[in-house]
Amino acid sequence: MSGNTLGTLFCVTNFGESHGPAIGCVIDGCPPGLPLTEADIQGDLDRRRPGTSRHVTQRQETDQVEILSGVYEGKTTGTPIALLIRNVDQRSKDYSEIARTFRPGHADFTYYSKFGLRDPRGGGRSSARLTAPTVAAGAVARQWLAAQYGVVIRGYMSQLGPIPMPFSSWEHVSTNPFFSANADVVPELEAYMDQLRRDGDSVGARIEVVAEHLPAGWGEPIYDRLDADIAHAMMGLNAVKGVEIGAGFHSVTQRGSEHGDEITPAGFVGNNSGGVLGGISTGQPITVSLAIKPTSSIRIERRSVDVEGKPLLVQTLGRHDPCVGIRATPIAEALLAIVLADHALRHRAQCGEPVKRV
Repeated sequence: MSGNTLGTLFCVTNFGESHGPAIGCVIDGCPPGLPLTEADIQGDLDRRRPGTSRHVTQRQETDQVEILSGVYEGKTTGTPIALLIRNVDQRSKDYSEIARTFRPGHADFTYYSKFGLRDPRGGGRSSARLTAPTVAAGAVARQWLAAQYGVVIRGYMSQLGPIPMPFSSWEHVSTNPFFSANADVVPELEAYMDQLRRDGDSVGARIEVVAEHLPAGWGEPIYDRLDADIAHAMMGLNAVKGVEIGAGFHSVTQRGSEHGDEITPAGFVGNNSGGVLGGISTGQPITVSLAIKPTSSIRIERRSVDVEGKPLLVQTLGRHDPCVGIRATPIAEALLAIVLADHALRHRAQCGEPVKRV
């Protein structure tokens, strides 16, 4: 299976299955001399891990990361960094009934069509469990970006199903299980999710992620545009069905006089571009918005077929997130960090350090 590696110079290869003995990644290209310990990575993994509230899957994984290589005496050596996360709470028997059926909305049908077989345990390779190594790699990337350039990457949930969450303060994001930047709406979110779980159904969400304080000049024209690579990475996140950079689809109704961000001696007047022009960073915040589809694993019976094409009804039992978007914020942050670290190194290799803006 190919397609498990992200990046050109800061390169992350992800491995493992949802119910295998372990999952992990190898980071190749991280510069030497970066102070790094397991504690530097664990904080982000704890934000993503399952079982942290009643609104997410109750699979009890500690997600303890182990650094196997690439670090000596607390600093990166410039050699591949291998990160391992052991699976400790698999319930493979929960999936025995669906081994020969295709769950609607899942990758069961497409994996079987491509490979002629599939691992049905928790979705195997297509499981969102595989986002944990991504978060671990992103923690390394964001630490290097912060140390070298002062880049800050943050995210929040701006909508859960039909409930919008107007941004209030970054301080609220860490105080609730929804990563909402508006604490006032949390009671409504909890009531909605409790009813959703009783209904045996699921719902989607919208996630916003922002990178600030990066310099102008990162990115490439045409095929390796910074915004194109960001969109590519974000679409690699399970359940993402839409990516917007800056104004995104709002650009359709804007006029050029409104959308084009004017420039003054003090800087840009707006940021409809989302921090990217011509595939290259402007020095403004990179703003990305993600549309997360409803979780496909639900208790409501739905029509499908088995591997022989015979019709049947599928009901997915086991432990699942009624809204996978609830735990998506740290993953989106990690993906943005990986792309930015990669482009920072690519720019440095070709042009040296970024040119200061006039």
